[in-house]
Amino acid sequence: MEHIQTLIIGAGAAGYTAAIYASRANLHPVLYAGSQLGGQLVTTSDVENYPGFPQGVTGPEMMEAFRRQAERFGTDIRFGMITDVDFSERPYRLVVDGEKTITADTVIIATGASAKWLGLPSEARLNGSGVSACAVCDGFFYRGLDVAIVGAGDTACEEALYLSKLCRTVHMLVRKDSMRASQIMQTRVKNTPNIIIHWNTRTEEILGEREVTGVRTRNALTDEVEEIAVQGFFVAIGHHPNSSPFSKYIATDKQGYILTVPGSTRTNLEGVFAAGDVQDKHFRQAITAAGTGAMAALEAERYLVTRETPAPVTL
Repeated sequence: MEHIQTLIIGAGAAGYTAAIYASRANLHPVLYAGSQLGGQLVTTSDVENYPGFPQGVTGPEMMEAFRRQAERFGTDIRFGMITDVDFSERPYRLVVDGEKTITADTVIIATGASAKWLGLPSEARLNGSGVSACAVCDGFFYRGLDVAIVGAGDTACEEALYLSKLCRTVHMLVRKDSMRASQIMQTRVKNTPNIIIHWNTRTEEILGEREVTGVRTRNALTDEVEEIAVQGFFVAIGHHPNSSPFSKYIATDKQGYILTVPGSTRTNLEGVFAAGDVQDKHFRQAITAAGTGAMAALEAERYLVTRETPAPVTL
């Protein structure tokens, strides 16, 4: 059975940054990439808000640079999914692809969170070409244009308000005759002149061949079909953290986000750390994911060097 000193799970900004720091600290990290090298960023066409790229960079290019940097310092990057774990005793046991069992002294979970989508073929086809699940990431590209956003919670309201500062018109598509968002967020949206709320509205199709040109909707009460001309389409119906293999042992909130000690990446288990979107439901940015990846590697190094047992954690 293979034993690993520092195991990193996930190959996004958090996982790669943890790998860079862990490699430079001679922690001999092995990184299992899961199903997608680069995480969600490989589906992002342009990144303009990550420091160090004054002309911008595509998501795949940035993640490729992260990967090369991690490999330069000696990270062993492997394809494979962690499908099961046994964190009941140390060293921790993990199963790769349902077959191979490995053990690890420290584990950094950086598996991210996946956006929830509507499930439309056109949504998948135009993802990165006008369709986005992150207004903060991509809203800047639609300044002065018309956009649509689907959702009815606080996140959807926050993103609609963000887009309203950049875009000419924001069409907010709400499936019912009410929102789930807090009253204060609803009031702000309703009082923003360039946000048009379409109640009882279901998205039937995103229009456009190579880029978004509009959205076709249907009213649930009148059955009326409408085509709205927009150049961007944002989905804000939530995310789900990729934490299910660990939830039997690792403390999570009701949504499944891994709980960490404030100001730290420590979980409720000694030697297990969480970084990136799997533990961050508020920001979900590449820069914050990278920051927590660095924190996790530094904390893993400290744990391996001192072997001190921290005070019991209740999360």
